[in-house]
Amino acid sequence: MQATASAHCLHLLSSFTPAAFTAGGSACRRRNAAAPATVRMALREDGPALAVVGVTGAVGQEFLRVLSDRDFPYRNLRLLASRRSAGRRIEFEGREYVVEELREESFAGVDVALFSAGGSVSREMGPAAVERGVVVVDNSSAFRMDPGVPLVIPEVNPDAMTHIRLAGRAKGALIANPNCSTIICLMAATPLHRHAKVVRMVVSTYQAASGAGAAAMEELEEQTREVLDGKQPTCKIFKQQYAFNLFSHNAPVLSNGYNEEEMKLVKETRKIWNDKDVKVTATCIRVPVMRAHAESVNLQFEKPLDEETARQILKGAAGVVVIDDRASNHFPTPLEVSNKDHVAIGRIRPDLSQEGNLGLDIFVCGDQIRKGAALNAVQIAEMLL
Repeated sequence: MQATASAHCLHLLSSFTPAAFTAGGSACRRRNAAAPATVRMALREDGPALAVVGVTGAVGQEFLRVLSDRDFPYRNLRLLASRRSAGRRIEFEGREYVVEELREESFAGVDVALFSAGGSVSREMGPAAVERGVVVVDNSSAFRMDPGVPLVIPEVNPDAMTHIRLAGRAKGALIANPNCSTIICLMAATPLHRHAKVVRMVVSTYQAASGAGAAAMEELEEQTREVLDGKQPTCKIFKQQYAFNLFSHNAPVLSNGYNEEEMKLVKETRKIWNDKDVKVTATCIRVPVMRAHAESVNLQFEKPLDEETARQILKGAAGVVVIDDRASNHFPTPLEVSNKDHVAIGRIRPDLSQEGNLGLDIFVCGDQIRKGAALNAVQIAEMLL
């Protein structure tokens, strides 16, 4: 019986491999595999010259899929990565591109650069690109808390970057993409914040392996097979067993007892909402899910907000979908939002510990590679046009 159960689990696991969750193969492939490969009309002379930095990584590959899905207009495209990835060939929308080694001179003639190559690369190459007149949309944490750099979620605080446009600009600029957990949380909380003003927010995150990259996803798959086979799990990415387990997020723990991931939620929320007084606390947990993060969010409001009003507000909000079927116990799950653009919200209910409709609990799921990274960055780039 145990062998049968293990075989069944392994069969299920085969459907949830890292390749399956990152769309796999060439970045030019659309999700509709039957669609013919054609050069699309959005490759046009009036579009910006575009560069993707870190193109061979998981988010870099997702940049390409999102650009294609949204028909982002560009007149030419430059794919940039580290020296070890230079020379690779990538097919994208009917054309073959050779990945170039990232250098300062790589940005000559570029209008917009989407960065996802890590903080150290961004700190070195981001300003170098800006000096050459490029508008950089950076996915790392390097510039998020810089007071001179907008930290933007297009559905939440588009006004933060209204002073930056491509047309008629005299110089380059930096725009920061928030942390994935912050984006997913604020997509849900902000519509309610606008209505009743959030004064305190308590967030617990359940973060997938994909947030730590493709290698972490591969290790989760490998560990699952090993544990089911009665073997000791391989622990290279994380220092402890990940399969059939959960643990505190692997970001460094600071002197205040919070880890860096938790403090990102605290600091970035205050900057994005332009509210230094909003109280935010977070606990971030790594869970054995391949892709897409989940978050439990408790909100305390300045003004009363009842459950049904909140539900109607969220149903009308941009970029979110409400999945809140109590009768069938159907609420958002990571699987349902994987490879999806929207953030799903459910478990909308009053906080019974607070009187006078001053508190709500919600449960949120979002694909942190898609909306939590690549999609948000491309939406920022669209706002520049």
